[in-house]
Amino acid sequence: MINTILFPSSYFSIKEVDEDLKKEYEAVKETGLFDVILFGYDKWFNEGKLILNHSPSLPCNAVMRGWMMKPEQYTVFYEKLYSHNIRLITTPEEYTLMHIFPNIYSVFGDDTAKMKIFPLYEQVDIESIKKTFDRFMVKDFVKSVKGTEFPRFFDSSVTQEKFNEYMEVFYKYRGDLLTGGICIKEFLDLKYYDKKTNEYRVFYINNKIASVSRNSGQEQYTNQPPAELLEKYSNLSSCYYTIDYAELSDGTWKVIEAGDGSVSGLSENQNIYSYFRTLFYAFE
Repeated sequence: MINTILFPSSYFSIKEVDEDLKKEYEAVKETGLFDVILFGYDKWFNEGKLILNHSPSLPCNAVMRGWMMKPEQYTVFYEKLYSHNIRLITTPEEYTLMHIFPNIYSVFGDDTAKMKIFPLYEQVDIESIKKTFDRFMVKDFVKSVKGTEFPRFFDSSVTQEKFNEYMEVFYKYRGDLLTGGICIKEFLDLKYYDKKTNEYRVFYINNKIASVSRNSGQEQYTNQPPAELLEKYSNLSSCYYTIDYAELSDGTWKVIEAGDGSVSGLSENQNIYSYFRTLFYAFE
């Protein structure tokens, strides 16, 4: 049973929740189903020191809702919380499995884009990549740098010299958040509805589908992923995770991302109150 939700505090005060998570915090409070504990954002992320606004007197099981951590940082976080009578429902092994996409990539087979993996800062042989992929995108083991001047994808016109220059941009934007290695992924042609892609985020809680929500700002009339595809990946080795699905231009569907549930955001317009009630009863 889960009876506690852990949130990061405001950067400025251990007594206030992180401003970006305030709606979730208020929804949790409204359910009346959970105790809520805050941990100091500044102290943890900048100094590695765990400060709590209060510690439970008896051991409790908790879900963390917050920001991404590297696996080694999450492991220390988990252990420090355990010493304060708080057991996160997601173990370090489960977090690492779902947070680092190459760890789970092979499970999806043909249901996801093809991918090659390279060590950080090693020059990628672009001619070899072009023989494998007509178009491809770049990310580290966790995230891309979309929304910047870094290209959404590359094609056969890119030269080794130009690609190396862009990789310097990539490393600059990821900075201290750079994780694992480099993923070169096949670029998929997604279907568009009124200039928006048709992506869905599915939360799996205790190996059941807990929520299926539109995740790219698309309207309500768009197609939904096939139920059998969603069910196919409900038995992964974690009790709390997400998978993102996208419709391709030909009407088929692919897995485009996976993640740990603790650090996966809720979709825009998702019913937050309903989400936390579902979370509670999934573990009851």
